Amino acid sequence: MLTRLNLTGLEDALDRYVSYWHTDPVVYDGLDIAISPIALELAYRNYLLWHEEDKARRTDVDDSAIAAVKRAIDKLNQQRNDLIEKLDEAILPEVMAAVPEQVEERINSETPGSIVDRISIMSLKIYHMDEDSRRADIDNDHRQRSLHRLAVLKLQRFDLYVALEQLLADYVAGRKRMKLYKQFKMYNDPTLNPELYRARQEE
Repeated sequence: MLTRLNLTGLEDALDRYVSYWHTDPVVYDGLDIAISPIALELAYRNYLLWHEEDKARRTDVDDSAIAAVKRAIDKLNQQRNDLIEKLDEAILPEVMAAVPEQVEERINSETPGSIVDRISIMSLKIYHMDEDSRRADIDNDHRQRSLHRLAVLKLQRFDLYVALEQLLADYVAGRKRMKLYKQFKMYNDPTLNPELYRARQEE
């Protein structure tokens, strides 16, 4: 993996940060760990999203509170998508500086940034599944089920990390061409979402 990208050891770094955020959720970059600052910020947005999504499932609060949570989720999701694209934009020049002159036209539907996003979400799942397996109020069947799921999650995250390494290696070797992909989310854009621009026209 390209060392200047600071994506090496991503699994361990994210495990440590996820644990840290559950202790001190205000400062997202408070540990001295070599990790891409964009990848770290992306992971932090996913951490915030995770807990807003938990709040959105509550049934013991007013609808107005859930509406506020849903708006927070929309905002965080937009930031998350922007950071995925920003990470890809940072990776592209590093890749282009290393590739040979002849590059194959093969492309990959998933970008490095989107794989990093999935790894960070998987790290949150691992943290919370481990937490669930340690609860004092569950029976042994529940605990064993959580431990089994924890093992599956760790394997899936490892596979994602290997896929990231292989994709970056393919780019550098010229076996695939890296391209930037824009998501152009329309629902948060008041000029593109008809529910928003029509409401403004009716005012």
